[in-house]
Amino acid sequence: MLRVIFTEADLAQVRVAPAADPLWEIANSLDRLQTKRGRWAYAPWYRAASETLTDPVLRKQVTSLLLPLFPRAAYFPDFLTPPAALNGLEAGIDAILSTPTERVTSELKTLALVHQAPSWAPRLAAGDLHSDLGAALRMYHHRVIEPHSDLISAELAADRATRARALARGGPDRLLNSFQPLMRWRPPVLEVRYPINRTIHLAGRGLQLTPSYFCWQNAITLADTDLSPVLVYPVLRELPTSQTSDATAAALLGKTRAAILRATIPGRTAAEIATQIGIGAPTTSHHLTVLRDSGLITTQRAGKALLHVLTPLGAALLRQQPVR
Repeated sequence: MLRVIFTEADLAQVRVAPAADPLWEIANSLDRLQTKRGRWAYAPWYRAASETLTDPVLRKQVTSLLLPLFPRAAYFPDFLTPPAALNGLEAGIDAILSTPTERVTSELKTLALVHQAPSWAPRLAAGDLHSDLGAALRMYHHRVIEPHSDLISAELAADRATRARALARGGPDRLLNSFQPLMRWRPPVLEVRYPINRTIHLAGRGLQLTPSYFCWQNAITLADTDLSPVLVYPVLRELPTSQTSDATAAALLGKTRAAILRATIPGRTAAEIATQIGIGAPTTSHHLTVLRDSGLITTQRAGKALLHVLTPLGAALLRQQPVR
């Protein structure tokens, strides 16, 4: 758990970013590419990204430059996500490339302690690879993230409306309470779901809350607590297991089709779904076709098998709560 300690001054300086931070989205999307966790929620994007990354030039930039700097590990350098990026990708890249050599060197040494710093790290600190890194970040964002901007913007807009409504109705207290169960506001402490135990004292600096489409399940913050405090949080939520969400899907789709939809969460073959639900193969195939045609699932090949996977639209349906 992450414990964020507020003062009265900090509560008055809580702010939600009006848009996603492009560099945090790059970092988080690279994390999504390196794990199967939450892949069902990003299935169409993951499939498109995998196809895009077959381009040899882009693939080389990602594998040789970006992944070594943004590994799926307990740490990646803070200088790669400067606050200036909230003013746009170019402003963020400029801030990265103008980071003092001493700081770049120090953070790459920290990376080497928890993962493996690339062999070319000294050249990056010296500025020799600035143009290459900038080009890689631009190309990756342009090719892998921008084509999905409409979907991403829609999710961010929905989240922004939720936060704005909470702030308008109850000020910072109501705003911080609106993040449950990801965060729990127990004044003066914000308890945040986090993979390790940490404590941050804001000490009058306030807190920047930044929404992220590609952030999954846990919030993220900077490693260096002396930097301006930021908390990056996911706008997509993991699916609840409550019967209420099942009831909503069942009311719209019917119990059998709703059960099949939920069975696709981890990605399953038609035979696996039929076995789990306890229905025949022809019936399963018919329901899967209807769900796929409705955009609620997608079908993708994994070796010789065809896996049926939930789409964000399907996930949104399962997340709905009944109207009371």
